[in-house]
Amino acid sequence: MDDIQIIELFQKRNEDAIKESRTKYGRYCASIAGNILHSAEDTEECVNDTWLRAWNSIPPEKPKRLAVFFGRIARNLAIDRYRKNTAAKNGGGQTALCLDELSECIGEESAIEDRLALKEIIQKFLTGLPERNREIFLLRYWYMMPTTEVAKSRGMTEGAVKMMLKRDRDKLKDVLMKEGVGI
Repeated sequence: MDDIQIIELFQKRNEDAIKESRTKYGRYCASIAGNILHSAEDTEECVNDTWLRAWNSIPPEKPKRLAVFFGRIARNLAIDRYRKNTAAKNGGGQTALCLDELSECIGEESAIEDRLALKEIIQKFLTGLPERNREIFLLRYWYMMPTTEVAKSRGMTEGAVKMMLKRDRDKLKDVLMKEGVGI
């Protein structure tokens, strides 16, 4: 079933929308949540919550790309779950590492205006990166994939991936410092 048909099922409040979404995008959402949570139970719960959140969002929302829409929901739910799980303890894992790596250039939470400007600057920064660098940056910091897996998926050494990420983070930091946002 294609995305337009699935959206129509959501708009008609037909429960088959969830079944079709799970069939088409369940593994994708589980991969995103699993890279963040590293727990089968928490991942499954986040994926199930993704369908509920989508059900409550469509309508009025009419996403252009369901994969991106579901992926964003699953990612946000997984990050929320991760924060909840680690609030009382200091945890390890890829999420903490990714957030620590990015905190070097992005800094602490700031006003909503700064966050909106930050989003635009990062989008522009990513657009300016060579395609391979952009893919690696997104795999690491959006999908929170371990550097070993990023390297394996791109046929590179882990050291090369880490160096590329470090250089791109440094470039991002320079751009953000120049713009005076989030530092």
